[in-house]
Amino acid sequence: MQRVIDSVREAEQFIRTKAGITADTEPEFGIILGTGLGGLVGEIEIEAEIPYEIIPHFPVSTVESHKGRLLLGRLSGRRVVAMQGRFHYYEGYSARDVVFPVRVMKFLGIRRLFVSNAAGSLSETIGKGDLMVLRDHINLLPESPFRGAHEPEFGPRFPDPLGTYDLTMVARALEIAGEKGIRCFAGVYVSVAGPQLETASEYQYLHRIGGDAVGMSTVPEALAAKQMNIPVFAISVITDNGYPPSVVEATSLEDVIRVASQAEPRMTAILCALVAEAE
Repeated sequence: MQRVIDSVREAEQFIRTKAGITADTEPEFGIILGTGLGGLVGEIEIEAEIPYEIIPHFPVSTVESHKGRLLLGRLSGRRVVAMQGRFHYYEGYSARDVVFPVRVMKFLGIRRLFVSNAAGSLSETIGKGDLMVLRDHINLLPESPFRGAHEPEFGPRFPDPLGTYDLTMVARALEIAGEKGIRCFAGVYVSVAGPQLETASEYQYLHRIGGDAVGMSTVPEALAAKQMNIPVFAISVITDNGYPPSVVEATSLEDVIRVASQAEPRMTAILCALVAEAE
């Protein structure tokens, strides 16, 4: 069986050749765009666009709202590689499959990873349409991206998740939001398998164990980045209310996409400012 590192290297070399990446034009930052949050693409000066299906070993997005394109170009004057569409455990992929693109981004040269997602609120304070930057997470997914044979090229066998999210960027994002009059909070994200949403009782449980928002993504990618010593900034657009029980309403994917799309320009404003300033 081929080692993951060999597959990562093959995908990396394909992307370098297809996009004409040299040592002087490597992307500085990786970006993963979540459900309903593709509007940031409009801010990127795209220099190369590669469909996932032609990249060796790359997973293919099966969610209708995820375009399935790797974009290389400039955002706020900085070189970026952006995933317009991500992968989820609930699609049938293993945790290792989900983080494969993050591995590839690392070997393309990124120094920071920016991740967005749509999430449900577990807090009375944080409501539909608000933003939440992740200061920590609770991982309830049934599988780790580190399960299986260890490949030392990716980092330690037993990575410590302490400090997965860059708290300096968290603080700066809150400052930027304040300057722009955007409602934004820092909180704890709970990652669950999905794809079903939560019951009212499950929302209460997740609130009681310390969660401020719940979603079906982000944590595997953040853990893989931490293993590879890449600082992570992650932000959630809150698309529905799960707490207190009296505010829980039936929610559809269409509802999630609509609310996410409405809030997306505010998220984009914060991400563009952070990318412009990042070291």
